Amino acid sequence: MDTGTTKISGPAKAVFPKPWLFVLVLMLLPSLGCNPKTRQSPTMEGSQVEWSDMDTSQRKRHMKQVVLPIAASVFQSWRPERYAQVDCTLCHGQGFQNENFHMPTNHLPRLSGTLLLGPEFQNHPETTQLKLNRLVPEMAEALGKSQFSLITRRGFGCYSCHLGPTGPMFGN
Repeated sequence: MDTGTTKISGPAKAVFPKPWLFVLVLMLLPSLGCNPKTRQSPTMEGSQVEWSDMDTSQRKRHMKQVVLPIAASVFQSWRPERYAQVDCTLCHGQGFQNENFHMPTNHLPRLSGTLLLGPEFQNHPETTQLKLNRLVPEMAEALGKSQFSLITRRGFGCYSCHLGPTGPMFGN
């Protein structure tokens, strides 16, 4: 008697996409919500001004009042003893004393330049994860910028602060 079902002989095989497809999808997910327009940066005074429209004194004030406290919070949550006192040297090194705020900077360790920061994850997984999950998104928002997108190669990301193996990368 036919019951309308099909018998499968042998072990059933699940069909999974290729591993590279999975990695590609994971890489593209953050960029789907990426806004290509410059966002306005929130300031302590409550006004919204784009970073590119700020003069030097506004940028300094914004860095002290908004950006520095966020960076301090991220680093202090990670290593409170080491980052008990956070100032401009955290990112800018001694260059800030001469008002050299140019980023990316030699002050910070150079990154490998490899896709998905493989060596950084292998050598410093906790640090790399913290920076990608908290520091980059919070700094991007504080500066009114979109996060870096692998598709457009634009936005605030690791290479906004760090140099690559041969110098600045991705237009930074």
